[in-house]
Amino acid sequence: MNALPVARLQFATTTSFHFLFVLLTLGLVTLVAVMQTRWTLGGKPELLRMTRFWGRLYVINYALGIATGIVMEFQFGLTWTGLSAFAGDVFGAPLAIETLVAFFLESTFLGLWIFGFGRLPKGLHLALIWLVTLTAYASALFIMVANSFLQDPVGSHVENGALRLDDFGALFSNPALVASLPHVLSAGLVTGGFFVVGVSAWHFVKRTTEVEFFGRSMRIGVVASLAGSIFVVNQGFAQFGQLKVYQPDKLDENVVGMPLGAMIGLGFLMFACALLGTLLLFRNWLTKARFLHYLMVAAIPLPFLAAIMGWLVRELGRQPWLVWGKLRTADAVAGVPAGQILFSFIAFTLLFAALAVADWVLMARVAKRGPDPVEAPAERPVLSGV
Repeated sequence: MNALPVARLQFATTTSFHFLFVLLTLGLVTLVAVMQTRWTLGGKPELLRMTRFWGRLYVINYALGIATGIVMEFQFGLTWTGLSAFAGDVFGAPLAIETLVAFFLESTFLGLWIFGFGRLPKGLHLALIWLVTLTAYASALFIMVANSFLQDPVGSHVENGALRLDDFGALFSNPALVASLPHVLSAGLVTGGFFVVGVSAWHFVKRTTEVEFFGRSMRIGVVASLAGSIFVVNQGFAQFGQLKVYQPDKLDENVVGMPLGAMIGLGFLMFACALLGTLLLFRNWLTKARFLHYLMVAAIPLPFLAAIMGWLVRELGRQPWLVWGKLRTADAVAGVPAGQILFSFIAFTLLFAALAVADWVLMARVAKRGPDPVEAPAERPVLSGV
């Protein structure tokens, strides 16, 4: 048995699973921060209930996403020791910063936000959710810095069989990062927007009595979906120009053609759905158009599917290189029997499947139950009743 295809399949599975959690986390936290800002600045009490309800769903996804990230780190250490040995001094730096700075700060601010409802001044509590949002974006930045280095190893040179860093600043001006980071962040906004719209639409399909609550949620989600989809499409095409410079043959490879076409098609489909929702919003038909409600419930998976296709384009197009032009993927696999890698792949896949099911069950339960009653005390922690 050849260890390389099993190792690559393991990498694709673990990173793809984790990436889906990350996208929803980035999108939901942004929308929750917007909702709380509007309430803090004198908005209707309904906005506080929205903050708590969508914030609860965000926290569930965040917690399960942490677990998938830990599993992903294990597969790096077990399967790709060649990468650590050759490029660890450079590739590991942004990952370490992401863990020590962005991740721990984000978790700390989030804990304070969760238990700060009704206990902290409104302005300070609002600052906390925006700090959570900013550190989440910082986390995405450092992850994409590391991934972009694999695409284009700027600011480094080979010395004694390993990469050494020459210019740390070059990592942040990497052409592979400049267009891809906005693309990922806007993809997160689309994912969060479609999720909020889809869940709200489901309640309208069930003829909810919370018309104002889910009507407001749909309006915010539709606007976020439209803005995000515009940037997703724009930044997606912007990356094509970069590819012609540092990976000129990537777009001509058959292995990339199918996911690339699917990604483009899904991107325009999401834009069309978001545009339709926005047009109905301006016509005051958003809460009345039942065909739209069914459509948006069915459209919840679209940004997730598009994200997987985009990730495949980015990673498959780099082959046969793990670090472009410097380290081949075949040379980075750990020197362990293929059977052991297969065993770890099966174990990781089963664990990821369990985490995905747990995430879906918990979020579906909270989403179906709906928001807290109007008379619910504000000082209840956001996770109460999960």
